Amino acid sequence: MTIRAAALVGHGGPEVLQLKDLPLPEPGPGEVRVRPRAVALNHLDVWVRKGWRGLELGFPHVVGADAAGVVDAVGEGVTDLDPGEEVVLSAGHFCGRCIDCIAGRENLCSEYHLFGEHRPGCAAEAFVAPRRNLLRKPEGLDFEVAAAVGVATLTAWHMLTARARLRRDETVLVHGASSGVGCAAIQIARHRGARVIASTSSDEKAERAAALGADEVINYRAEDLKVRLKSLAPGGVDVVFEHTGELTWPISVRALKVGGRLVTCGATTGHAASIDLRVLFARQLELLGSTMGTRSELATCLELAARGPLAPVIDRVLPLEEIHAGYAALEAADHHGKIVLAVGGQGNA
Repeated sequence: MTIRAAALVGHGGPEVLQLKDLPLPEPGPGEVRVRPRAVALNHLDVWVRKGWRGLELGFPHVVGADAAGVVDAVGEGVTDLDPGEEVVLSAGHFCGRCIDCIAGRENLCSEYHLFGEHRPGCAAEAFVAPRRNLLRKPEGLDFEVAAAVGVATLTAWHMLTARARLRRDETVLVHGASSGVGCAAIQIARHRGARVIASTSSDEKAERAAALGADEVINYRAEDLKVRLKSLAPGGVDVVFEHTGELTWPISVRALKVGGRLVTCGATTGHAASIDLRVLFARQLELLGSTMGTRSELATCLELAARGPLAPVIDRVLPLEEIHAGYAALEAADHHGKIVLAVGGQGNA
């Protein structure tokens, strides 16, 4: 049997991502084979495609970190999942033996990495994952929505709840409000009773951010972000939700009130950010890094999505064959929310 898969044949531009016929993977001991119904795209796949120093992959390398689908087969030792059950992939792979893993803090594991990054991903008609990386999909939750919860919503949840400790009635500034993680951050902040100021790049995206629950939205291409922030939060904001990096970093630091917290998970506009240390210590700021989250937090996000407080925003659903169009929109920031692939093939004999 073979399956259709979106795989890298090397590092470089969009041309190195190709649709390939690959052997149907077999689950080993403790593993499960899943037939995904939906796969959500992430910037992670773009970075992996381009490559970085120290990233060593075997090619062809299947991309994709977010998926929801149906159990197809189980390996030896898997007794609590059966073929036909609906599951969601928890994208973080970890050792399961260290102190952090035992304590349920697997995203701090020294061996932590993501599907589609240092191991084959899920953008295929079938993929294999350790049993511990699969959560049961809540009933009534669409496959597309379940896949969209994954990396983006989990990352935003961990950033705001575990790292920034966002509290009711605090004010949070959310950059990149039209991205998947930005859309999730707006909803999570509102769910926790915070006031949300969002920044985005167009009036259309601003309207959508407001519809998600942002109290104030700034179109930074139409008005001065620093000036508007000062008028909306004269004393500064309690929390800045950062993931854009170099472009917004100086504004983000200056936007914080005394004792404020900045939490960041990415650097899509560049990583060479700097800070005046006098500002850091004199204003008693907290700078917090964050990567992904835990399986327990993902389960919470899935339940909230199933019940309604969180509603992952899906910009569009494309067939697997149109993955290049999806990534082109992602790289051009021509989207609002998540771009999802519909996957339903059963392979070829």
